[in-house]
Amino acid sequence: MKNIRIFTISLFLFITFLTVRNQSLKGQIITGDVFPSWSRGILDIHHINTGKGESVFFIMPDGTTMLVDAGFTTRPKPRVTDQKPDASRTPGEWISRYILHMMEDLSTKKLDYVLLTHFDGDHIGDYYPEAKLSKSVTFKLTGITEVGEYIPFKKLIDRGWPDYNFPVPLENDKMKNYKEFLKWHMGKNDAVVERFVAGQNTQFELVNDKEKYPGFEIRNIAVNGHVWTGVGTNERNHFPALEDLKTSELPGENMCSIAFRLSYGKFDYFNGGDLTSAEYGSWRDIETPVGMVTGPVEVCEANHHAHFDAMAVPFLRATRPQVIILQTWAPSHPASIVLSRMQSTSVYPGARDIYATNIMEETKVVIGGALGRLKCQQGHIVIRANPGGNDFMIYILDDSTESYRIKSINGPYTCK
Repeated sequence: MKNIRIFTISLFLFITFLTVRNQSLKGQIITGDVFPSWSRGILDIHHINTGKGESVFFIMPDGTTMLVDAGFTTRPKPRVTDQKPDASRTPGEWISRYILHMMEDLSTKKLDYVLLTHFDGDHIGDYYPEAKLSKSVTFKLTGITEVGEYIPFKKLIDRGWPDYNFPVPLENDKMKNYKEFLKWHMGKNDAVVERFVAGQNTQFELVNDKEKYPGFEIRNIAVNGHVWTGVGTNERNHFPALEDLKTSELPGENMCSIAFRLSYGKFDYFNGGDLTSAEYGSWRDIETPVGMVTGPVEVCEANHHAHFDAMAVPFLRATRPQVIILQTWAPSHPASIVLSRMQSTSVYPGARDIYATNIMEETKVVIGGALGRLKCQQGHIVIRANPGGNDFMIYILDDSTESYRIKSINGPYTCK
């Protein structure tokens, strides 16, 4: 009887081995594989996890590339998670190495666009005295300034160019360092810098083969309180006149975040930086008008890391994402009440999956069992929309090494 049981187990394992081997031979992607290279017609969106902030890298259907944010918070433990893959390199260098690997099969190893949603350190990099100097010796390397040291970029777009004075002049060490970075790259590398304009849909265009992909668009939704109306390129100012506000009442950095919607066929993706909500109807609730004009999307990157002041009910009901991605790096990400809202089918109907780049042990203690419903609690999160944008997959990559191996495969998700 024992021999029969051993034979049965051995036969099962052999059949499983042959099945996996045949899947690999047929070109089917399986867990454990190295993430396969981009190819023409595919849209890849990489949520890169360093444990120290946000960073999203795009390879568009014609090979156009874009980086959104490259954060590095210097906030000390225990209020942050561990650096990924480890602390032997800075987050800016890890982000650069990740991007260069994913660009291996592209003809040009250059970023066509860099977009910075706002100027908080976990999105552009904190300034700290110990940071290495750039080769220009005019600025220090942290976050986006370090990525620019390793990867050339053609155009950078932010919320403040050229005067950086909204809602007040931005003159701290971080911004002085950032402006020196821009000055050097404009002078030495012919980089172009622009201010993001709400309502536009031509500021980010495919640069290699635009005519072949007429269903591709990046729509500028909001910046500095200006929100697209949904008609043409018209926008309106959601904020009151600054002169009518006290200094203590001025909109904060998060409220001024850039928001955009990327569309490819039926596939829609939303990223709103650190937009926040407030009392419904208040001008401080910038999230609701942005959600209303954005409309339903397939994938939404959670605003403000799903902190307590974001992903409110009106926004969720307006966007109704099938997939929500959390770029998280602190024990307060996500807030328990926000996770409940995002999971609730009474907020909006239908199935939805939630993925997070990091869930800290402290967060698990506070939130408990609800975290068990997340599809991912650790790793790089990659969206791959198939040619035409009718469906997409989500791959979780190992973030503990530079193996770029697939930990899990999810989908296909059908675009609505």
